[in-house]
Amino acid sequence: MAKVTHEFDLYGKHYKLETGELAKQATGECLVSCGDSTVNVTVVVSKERKNYDFFPLTVDFIERMYAVGRIPGGYLKREARPSEKATLTARMIDRPIRPSFPDGFRNEVQIVAMPLVADQVNSVDTICIMGASAALTVGGVPFEGPLAGVRIGRNPETGEFLVNPTYEERDASDLDLELGGSATFISMLEAGAKEISEEDMLDAMAFGQEAIAAFCEEEKKFFAKVEEANGPFPKREYVLDEPVPEVHERVFAHFDEMSAALRDADKLSRIGKVEALKESIRAEFSEDEQAEWDRAIPVELKGLEKHAMRKMVVETGERVDGRSATEVRPLMVKPNYLPLVHGSGLFQRGQTQVLSVCTLGMLNEWQRLDTIEPVDGKRYIHHYNFPPYCTGETGRMGSPKRREIGHGNLAERALLPVIPSEDEFPYTIRVVSDVMESNGSSSMASTCGSTLALMDAGVPIKRPVSGVAMGLIQEEGKTVVLTDIQGLEDFLGDMDFKVTGTTKGITAMQMDNKATGLTPEILRQALQQAHEGRMFILDAMLDQIPAPREETKESAPKIVSLTIPTDKIRDVIGSGGKVIRGIQDDTGATIDIQEDGNVFIAGTAECAKEAAERIRAIVKVPEVGEEYTGRVVGIQPFGAFVELLPGKDGLLHISRVAKGRVDKVEDVLNIGDEVKVKVLEVDEKGKISLDRLDKPEAPANAGRGERKEHSERPRARQHRHPGDQGGSREGGAPKGQGRQPRRHHEGQ
Repeated sequence: MAKVTHEFDLYGKHYKLETGELAKQATGECLVSCGDSTVNVTVVVSKERKNYDFFPLTVDFIERMYAVGRIPGGYLKREARPSEKATLTARMIDRPIRPSFPDGFRNEVQIVAMPLVADQVNSVDTICIMGASAALTVGGVPFEGPLAGVRIGRNPETGEFLVNPTYEERDASDLDLELGGSATFISMLEAGAKEISEEDMLDAMAFGQEAIAAFCEEEKKFFAKVEEANGPFPKREYVLDEPVPEVHERVFAHFDEMSAALRDADKLSRIGKVEALKESIRAEFSEDEQAEWDRAIPVELKGLEKHAMRKMVVETGERVDGRSATEVRPLMVKPNYLPLVHGSGLFQRGQTQVLSVCTLGMLNEWQRLDTIEPVDGKRYIHHYNFPPYCTGETGRMGSPKRREIGHGNLAERALLPVIPSEDEFPYTIRVVSDVMESNGSSSMASTCGSTLALMDAGVPIKRPVSGVAMGLIQEEGKTVVLTDIQGLEDFLGDMDFKVTGTTKGITAMQMDNKATGLTPEILRQALQQAHEGRMFILDAMLDQIPAPREETKESAPKIVSLTIPTDKIRDVIGSGGKVIRGIQDDTGATIDIQEDGNVFIAGTAECAKEAAERIRAIVKVPEVGEEYTGRVVGIQPFGAFVELLPGKDGLLHISRVAKGRVDKVEDVLNIGDEVKVKVLEVDEKGKISLDRLDKPEAPANAGRGERKEHSERPRARQHRHPGDQGGSREGGAPKGQGRQPRRHHEGQ
């Protein structure tokens, strides 16, 4: 294939599509770029059909650290398992691509997107959808394309929408909306938002649909160039699993029985009835027929269940559990569910139950991220776990799967806009949501449970967040929007549309859509029903915990924050960290000093307070007129050095140690004596002059007795001279040594 390049400009940015030079043995390949950010996307389709009753599609996003000129961290210095961002990007590519393949396609398809350059200005994720669409088309793979993806941001000052904003523009935006689909409909949506209204979100989605159509037009121009240079795209023959009329007729003869089996509010009971019916239907086929139609029978059985459920909804308005289209399942809300933990909440909706637990830690416990994006890390972390027992099954317990990472990210985005800044609440916050029972919408239950846990932990969130999952059934020309869908309605329905937010607006959304007839009116209705459902759920939550606790629990670390002058940081750290280690060992507190002088101290209330007082004492500069009870730490012929604060001395001149003339300081003061003094002067170099407040009378024989032998009396600070009376006694490490630098990490 000859190399073909198509370059174009859209919405203020430069794009390029290229094929014919790399990965020529793949079924299809496309090099796609935005600015200098470049991703190579390849597609390989297996030659043989797989004996599956599902479409075997795999999408991988492979991060290469050379794309940003970095060597991977860790011992091996090699990219290992995908980062969470890589997994989320792979899901973003998969979701609009998967429903675009024809029914019955059973050849295995693998799409690999590998960034070659990440310019740290333009994101690489959304252009991957366009690259995958182009690679599929160039490879002659049958699917409903072209497809494209866009990210929509918004200038909060002007209200102007931005297409594929730069990282800098995204930081300033109050909206981060990712869309994927064709020129005529949206099939995938992900969004994070700073409490924007439903109307604004609808406007952003409409604008995003227009942008997707513009990119699809550019793809068509690219395809025309490829065909002009290389001839028509290869026509590969892929055999589809076609319906067998006889099998369809015999299976669908049991429609009434399936409808009856589905009418059961209990998930496991319903599954048992449906599976028993399917086995009885399968048994009606002879062994030879089952062998001949081993693909067709499972597909038709699934189709029977799907058709019966959908027809029940559109014809009667009743769902399998007896609810109406807009009804939310029964709720159970229990904040403060566990003792000793920093915060917890149990949230149950129908047969979906999630336990969320909040843990608070020091800011230096934030999560560091090693990705190709210009994000160092985050201080608010949400993890979602979906163990097999939550659906009554056995399975492998191990690292999180793609679905768990995606659901955790959605709940994290839902709550991130209401998390207080580190100045308001100087903690790293981790919430873990464990799904105890699942029958749909567990990600929304984890959002609600996490809100309870945060409030129970005393995290001063701006507003509580709730969420609900919406569904869609389009059957026989009728459309029904469902509130709070359960697992069956998600699996057999046309749409899974999750919406989270506060009383003020939307904070996150996620949608997977199989319906090509998703109109703006349907979306408006879905958002309106979602708003009503969210508010109903939020009211139930606030009945149990109206506001965040005023203080964190006794079990949580208490963090005291203070700011010290940057030129005093070395005094607090001490030579080789001696001073700060001593404070931590003596008090039991944990201390984190940042480059800008912010100090965070964690521990029990008493030990944190004591450590803070010791640090304040180190950095405090005595002022004229202040009085201290100090300890004599050095004696010279001209006076005594008195320690006012740790590492802070002042000079008590010999003329002020007593009433009357004193020839030798040792006649009045000794090392270790405590004296009350007042600050007389602090010069421009920080040198401190003192006066004694409780002056005794000078001894009658002062200065006339024999001097004691040096060995009889310790002499401290023999290095002192009149110009050394102020400043720190403890040497300091070079500025910045032994400290964690300040990082900005509110989220990703």
